[in-house]
Formats: sequence, structure tokens, C-alpha cells
Amino acid sequence: MKIYFYLLLGSILFASQTNDVYSQKAPIPKSKNAFVVISHRGNHVAAQENTLAAFQNAINVGADYVEIDLRTSKDSQLVIMHDATVNRMTNGTGKVSDLNWAELKQLKVIDKNHSEWSEQSIPLFREVLKLCKGKINIYLDFKNADVSTSYQALRKAGMQYSVIVYINAAHQLVEWKKIAPQIPLMVSLPDSIQSAAQLNIFLDQYKIHLLDGSYKDYTVEMVNAAKAKNIPVWPDIQSATEGPEQWEKAINTGFTGLQTDHPEAMVNYLKNRLQQLKYNQ
Repeated sequence: MKIYFYLLLGSILFASQTNDVYSQKAPIPKSKNAFVVISHRGNHVAAQENTLAAFQNAINVGADYVEIDLRTSKDSQLVIMHDATVNRMTNGTGKVSDLNWAELKQLKVIDKNHSEWSEQSIPLFREVLKLCKGKINIYLDFKNADVSTSYQALRKAGMQYSVIVYINAAHQLVEWKKIAPQIPLMVSLPDSIQSAAQLNIFLDQYKIHLLDGSYKDYTVEMVNAAKAKNIPVWPDIQSATEGPEQWEKAINTGFTGLQTDHPEAMVNYLKNRLQQLKYNQ
């Protein structure tokens, strides 16, 4: 998840910063694990990504967050789908935004590499919130939706204090800060930032609550600079080949959380690591 909207913020954001609401602190939801485990599109090792089954799997293995991708149907229903089209993940075709919910709910979510998995349905946002309430936090990748409608759905579900929102466009940042300033917002590290000094300037300007990006893009000094401002850095490490070597390197860099494609393995690794540290004391 890499985004490139920072140059677009300019006058939009700075004109808005005269309002104190734009610098208001937003509390980060509490996590079960000392090191935060974010399950990328749910735990899709054993179920199709972005389905209720994948989200339940993430809950079952003890992840702290489930990452979901929010989009809007033609008739304004909030639905979960990573891609702008349904082509890759369903037996249908077309843009999510061009299909009504009546059409979307008839589609079956499939994984072409796992024909043995049972068919799943595209979930509504409200279904995901109901499933996750009291069990796991939401990492909301805000792809294409209305901020006010999305926030009202969170409030109705009682999940407004159990969510962080990943921003994909400049206007989203402005709108979320205006409508729901208590919601923690996350962005990826811009490519132009390659030092702790540059990171400090960026964080002072844009008042971000959390940082994402590739774990390879951060130095220890940059992570420490974010920590000094009480800003968690939870980058992406997900890949088919990720494992203990990469996780240990990330921990040693100073990260306090990771987004992973293997949440169960990561949770077990962290538990074993903690036990080994206690044993060696």
C-alpha cells in the first residue's frame, strides 16, 4: 500500500490547520499483543481474502487487527473488496462502483489457487463490524467511500474506538480530520523521506497518528524519530516468503507492529520469542 498524494495536500491541508481540530490527538485502540499483529485482508491462508471467513480466521489466531478494503456499490452500499473490479476475486466482472448490491451479493468470492475452499460472499461493511466487535480491531484501508457514511456505520456498530483508517487520497485526510477527529489516521512513508530529519518535518506538517509503508524503507533513526513523537510505525511485511528472519529484523529496527500475510505464524513466533527471552533472563 503505497500512496503518492502528499504533494496534493498543500493549500488544502494547510488552509484547514487554522482549526484546532486538525491537530487533535487520536487514541490508538488497545491491542492484545505487545507487538501488534495486523492480518492483511484477513487471515487468507485458509480462506479467500476480504471475506467473513478470512476475518474470522484472523480472530481465531489472535491477531490484533484485521485489514479490510472499503468500497461503495452503485447504490451506495459499503462493501469489502480490495480491487476496483470484482474480476480477480469473484466469478463475475465489472467495477464495484458500477454494480448494485443486489448484483454484488449474487457473486461468489473464489481463489483460483484453492479450488478446494468453499465459496464465500462479498461482505457488507456492517457485517464485518458485527463480526469483529469485541474480538479484533479494524485497520480500514479507505479505498472509495464517503467519510460521513462510513463513520456513522462505525458508530452504529459501536466500533468507532476500535479502528484506524489508512488514507489513500488528500481529500480523505481532510474529511476524516473534520468529521471524526478522534479516529487515528495512517499514511505510508513518502519516497522522498529518507532521514529522521525529513521525517520530523513531515510529521510536524501533516499531524499523522500512525505510519505505514514498507519495512525496508525505514532506518532505526527514522523509527526512533517517530517514537519520540509518540507515533507508532506499523509497516507492511506481507509476502509469501516472510518469516522469522524478516520479523526479527523488523523488531530490531524498532517497529512495534507489522502487517502480515501469516498472522498465525507471527503470533506463535512472538509467543515463543517472549518465552525464550524470559528463559534467558
